[in-house]
Amino acid sequence: MDLVLNGGLEPGAVVVMAGAPGTGKTILAQQMCFAIGTAEHRCVYYTTVSEPHTKLVRHLEQFAFFDPRALGARVEYIHLGDFLQPARRDGLQPMISEIVRKTLEEEPSVVVVDSSKMLRDFADERELRVALYELTARISQTGTVLLLIGEYTPEELESGTEFSLADGIIQLENEAREPVDRRSLRVAKMRGGSHRPGKHTFRIGSDGVEVFPRIETLIPHVVSASAEQAPSGIPGLDELMGGGAKQGDATLITGPSGVGKTIFGLRWLTQGIEQRKRCLYVTFQDTADQLIRGAAAFGWDLTAARAAENVSISYVPMGDLDLDVLATAVRSELSAHPTSRVVVDSLSELAFAAREAERFPAYMRSLVGLVRAAGSSLLVTSETSAHGLPANALDGLLFLFDNVIDLRYIEEGSRIGRSVHVAKMRSSWHEMTLNSVSITNHGLVVGDELESVTGRLGWSALRTYGPLEPVRPAAKSSAGPS
Repeated sequence: MDLVLNGGLEPGAVVVMAGAPGTGKTILAQQMCFAIGTAEHRCVYYTTVSEPHTKLVRHLEQFAFFDPRALGARVEYIHLGDFLQPARRDGLQPMISEIVRKTLEEEPSVVVVDSSKMLRDFADERELRVALYELTARISQTGTVLLLIGEYTPEELESGTEFSLADGIIQLENEAREPVDRRSLRVAKMRGGSHRPGKHTFRIGSDGVEVFPRIETLIPHVVSASAEQAPSGIPGLDELMGGGAKQGDATLITGPSGVGKTIFGLRWLTQGIEQRKRCLYVTFQDTADQLIRGAAAFGWDLTAARAAENVSISYVPMGDLDLDVLATAVRSELSAHPTSRVVVDSLSELAFAAREAERFPAYMRSLVGLVRAAGSSLLVTSETSAHGLPANALDGLLFLFDNVIDLRYIEEGSRIGRSVHVAKMRSSWHEMTLNSVSITNHGLVVGDELESVTGRLGWSALRTYGPLEPVRPAAKSSAGPS
């Protein structure tokens, strides 16, 4: 939340927190109170005509931030009903006077009025404007943050008195979508601040509200290119790539289901671990246990690597997959530990789960930039159709990657084999051949160049005619960068 607000809320600020019922306004406001309140500067939570305090507290007991010892000592609940009912001749003035008096005398960190929208039931528009003007004017001269919470509609945000007087407006939404609804937060206004714009995903869990800032608003530091190479660990591949990709490169592995993309990613990861460098594997399909077992089948011990904290495996189920949640997980890992290699498996699953087609290219550009800024190498897999045509997930994204390696099935007479082609290496020499590739007991192995292959650029399937006669790779060309 503080990252979205660029540090937090200014002392003396008046902030409206708006949203439909059930969006999380009350939980967020109370979580802030329990986090900020101290014995010297308590937080005061005023309720108007909402649920009783006993019920309010009972709902908080499930959250980790709730501390019953803080009640009264650091967080005080006060019901304003006596100042509102029955209707008074002097309107809202007694309530305003009470809040101002307590604020000036006790200097609380935060004062919350929940719900400020209900004040409209006890005053006309003119009386409400006068009362709120006095309240906000007096509060702004103190170090107290005033939070006005209400179930305001988007239309009311454009005309309500509260919003013209407020220094900040925070909108909370709950978007219905399958398979999991999505909550989002937007800072619509923050006077004198440089908040991060756009919708930011948030979730409500046992720890309370957790905000996942929109990655496009996080501008990574520029890093200089590295001349160090990052070997793949796959026999025969680096020779096709002029010695291998460079450290800090973003590499895309494309291919249909079952062709060996995950095995490729695991070997590339374990090669980094063997060099005693920390690595991160992000998976949306295989759990950590499944990946560990899969790697063990090829002789790669991820259990020992995890015990030594040389690898972190982040499994995000498809039902929980959210672009901002994933970006926050990667950003947190890179911030906490120097990480040499990051694998994301796979891009097509990420795009499918996101359901934000217009945003996705900008998101991926930011994600690649985030990993690069940390000095890490990135390897992303993406599924293509069985006949090799790129899936929609790759539309307009290939330019983001320094290297593109294409794994394909190939018809060898009546048999089906596998092939590999280095389709792109930015500003580097690489072979333009099509080579055989096999899955052995030790992972992928790149074989010889395949001759008499047709359909590489135009047909739906690759074919060789006659008996398969691989030839040795030609001597390295002296030509310049591809």
